[in-house]
Amino acid sequence: MSEPHSNHTASSGLSPFYGQLLQFPLFQGLGRSELLQMAGNTRFGFYKQAADRVVVSEGQACSQLFFLVKGTLQIESRPDDHSYCMIEQLQAPWQLQPEVLFGLSLRYTQTVRTLTECHFIVLSKDEVLRLFDEIFIFRLNYLNLLASLGQQRGHRLWRRAPQTLSDRLVRFFVDHSVYPAGRKELRILMKQLGTEVNDSRLDVSRVLNEMQQKGLVELHRGRIVIPLLERLFM
Repeated sequence: MSEPHSNHTASSGLSPFYGQLLQFPLFQGLGRSELLQMAGNTRFGFYKQAADRVVVSEGQACSQLFFLVKGTLQIESRPDDHSYCMIEQLQAPWQLQPEVLFGLSLRYTQTVRTLTECHFIVLSKDEVLRLFDEIFIFRLNYLNLLASLGQQRGHRLWRRAPQTLSDRLVRFFVDHSVYPAGRKELRILMKQLGTEVNDSRLDVSRVLNEMQQKGLVELHRGRIVIPLLERLFM
């Protein structure tokens, strides 16, 4: 990973850069005056990563915010016992786990790799705290982001229970995804998946084979590929 460099001047050449920032929820709603203030006072880092490199690892301390502005990432999520793994592909613009910069655990819960060459804008925690003090909209956007994440996760406990094994499998795939659409790959043994959805290995295998016949999933040894997750609940 290359070393970050910073820019402290507001000029016409920065316009495309600030246009990139406005793609992200944390910067939406900022006016010209706030952007000029950021240009003069904020130290941004700029990283470029080649394909097939680890950006952050599960358990790594989080001390900065990564904003993906170009490229495609692979996100790997695992349970505490690492008995299975959900793998997703996400494209720019994407922000890496802003919720773990603060709170009880300041460590990433996912491993993130580059699938293509990726370009990032980076903000250190000190810069984020300074922006909290200086730009109200940025602070409000961060609060709204964290509140939305908390509300979404709290609501999961109160959804109507799935009525069929097929519904339970779809619920499992969705709940273990970072983004509820696109290609997913679940690396799991059929017996383990049966345990997770409270059913037998044979019944899980039967229902998955029915899904495969409809073109919804692709079954491989120890892997379930879901070409488009959204097709499972359309």
